[in-house]
Amino acid sequence: MSNTSTRKPAEAVKFQLKEERQQYILDALRRDGKVVAAELGAMLGVSEDTVRRDLRELSRVGRLLRVHGGALPRSPAPISFAARHEQSVEAKQRVARAAAAMIQPGQLVLVDGGTTTQQVGRYLAPELEVTIVTNNVPLAMALAEHPKVEVILLGGKLGKASQVTLGEEAIKELSSYRADLCLLGAGSLHPEFGVRAPEREEVFLKRAMIEAAAEVVALVTAEKVGTALPYLVAPVRALTHLVTDASAEAIEPYRGLGVSVVTV
Repeated sequence: MSNTSTRKPAEAVKFQLKEERQQYILDALRRDGKVVAAELGAMLGVSEDTVRRDLRELSRVGRLLRVHGGALPRSPAPISFAARHEQSVEAKQRVARAAAAMIQPGQLVLVDGGTTTQQVGRYLAPELEVTIVTNNVPLAMALAEHPKVEVILLGGKLGKASQVTLGEEAIKELSSYRADLCLLGAGSLHPEFGVRAPEREEVFLKRAMIEAAAEVVALVTAEKVGTALPYLVAPVRALTHLVTDASAEAIEPYRGLGVSVVTV
């Protein structure tokens, strides 16, 4: 990954307009995957205070996520559940198919919410006998048609925006399971800043699923890899496997952290 600090001071650029300066910041984020306020100040010939104001404005409109000393690319803004179904459809199907192939007969599998994990049900062979424990309401309904999968839907409050069950009741139920596998949805994934979610309430259930499983498989489509959202679920080292359609360059840091990566 390239870094703005490798540029020579003579290459510093100056912009008359704030909009031009902020576009430069966004371009640097796309190119480098991270920006540092002090380096941006030197590159743009402005104070760190000016850069921080730019980062605050861009964060406020959802263009990036501020972190200590700089900023990261932000995962795509949350949209309605129905609209999410229309995004990256083929990629989600490829990721879900590969994740479904990891499930072995007789296992107890935790499946998280999300439009990618929801697709897993369609790729389970009719003869496969497993137990699926999930908070993913659409997945549970789809698996009602499967002849041999036992489905346990976690109780709790219905999160209407994501069509999942949430809350203390679901977390308490999870504490009674010891699963072979957890198929985890992720709003964003970053090698330094981990698995993240857009809503605080989702975090606690995802953490409970990770703790209850022997192996954790993150299902993440390419547009979410290398990005960040506000709420931390777990560091990357909490994952056993990553299933993604991201590029070889994008996934290399995760292999370096000991995660087994399956590309589709």
